[in-house]
Amino acid sequence: MQRTLLKSIALGLSIVAFFLIFDNSGELVRATKAQSSPEKTVEQTAKNIKVLTGMPQSQLIPVMNFFSASLGRRCNYCHVNNQGQWDYASDAKPEKTAAREMVKLVMDINKTTERLKLDPVSCYTCHRGRTSPQSVPALPLPLPSPPPNAGVAGGPTPAASPQASPSATPALPSADEIFSKYAAALGSQTAIDKLKSRTAKGTVTQANGNSFQFELSQAAPDKFYLLVTTQQGTIERGFNGQVGWEKTARGVREVTGAELVNFKTANGLFTLLKLKEQYSNSPRVRKDKLGDRDVYIVDGTTADNRRMRLYFDVTSGLLLRRTTTMPTIIGLIPDQIDLEDYREADGLKFPFTLRAATLEVGNPTSTRTFTEVKLNVPVDDAKFNMPPAPKPAAP
Repeated sequence: MQRTLLKSIALGLSIVAFFLIFDNSGELVRATKAQSSPEKTVEQTAKNIKVLTGMPQSQLIPVMNFFSASLGRRCNYCHVNNQGQWDYASDAKPEKTAAREMVKLVMDINKTTERLKLDPVSCYTCHRGRTSPQSVPALPLPLPSPPPNAGVAGGPTPAASPQASPSATPALPSADEIFSKYAAALGSQTAIDKLKSRTAKGTVTQANGNSFQFELSQAAPDKFYLLVTTQQGTIERGFNGQVGWEKTARGVREVTGAELVNFKTANGLFTLLKLKEQYSNSPRVRKDKLGDRDVYIVDGTTADNRRMRLYFDVTSGLLLRRTTTMPTIIGLIPDQIDLEDYREADGLKFPFTLRAATLEVGNPTSTRTFTEVKLNVPVDDAKFNMPPAPKPAAP
């Protein structure tokens, strides 16, 4: 129970953090990867790992959630739980052995798709929320829709149908033009360039009913401190420009490697403000609908090899949705965040309501509501530093 609750809180933390914003520079992301200590792999931190070897430890829970969503099951389908106590290392259930074989199959297939430059397959490709893939069409097949005027006496033949006059397709704006309009909609590029710090407060409400308060302090270019208050205590995360860390009831630990990159990606100051710099090359642009609103979709690959799609309102220029996919050895793991209720805060607009959707089966959505956002206020630099480990209790 406690582990499940901690996972739920951690998910909320990651969602809060993700939208409280990304690194402002692809070069900074690459430099961080080069300078940080390598992150431990799953076989270094968990027992009895046989086929996921080499995967970063920070991807373990997202990958487990992906398995769960793909099969429409929870953790206990493959893992042993004895009266509330999990034994994740146990091989007692045959479903776990079958899962390992399926992972090997996915990895083998993706060696071929990579060679053919195709998108990777995953568990969801075949399972689609079922434990057993449906390999044949269900009968009876649905009747096809009849073509217009079919079977109507005297109806026009295709050759006699009038042809529409060709019309020129309106030219799409470039990605740079979309980013410029977005900066203007937020306030101005000048105001963005003058941003040096931000503090924010708010509440996260998860689909399972859990709700907790958070406070965030950020300073340019990439320092942050995040405090989350729950009924079970507080969780703190920070980065002082050199060292990343996390403090929970279990103690204080340094965060390194790919996990540190994720922390900085989630909490940097300029993610929603400086978007062009996050792409590794020029993104594509197309026009589509998001609900009943016309949007421009900017689609490309980020500096850390994730695919990112940004949905901008054609009329207002504001960002309405952001989707990303994280590449893993078992396929692409998606997440999505919708932005609503833009309000001005000290000369810049920010979305005060954020709705996130992830692959956490037990808690697939959450809503963040900001109650306060302040810009360019003094922030105590000391709070970004890693706190000392608590002293052991006296005997």
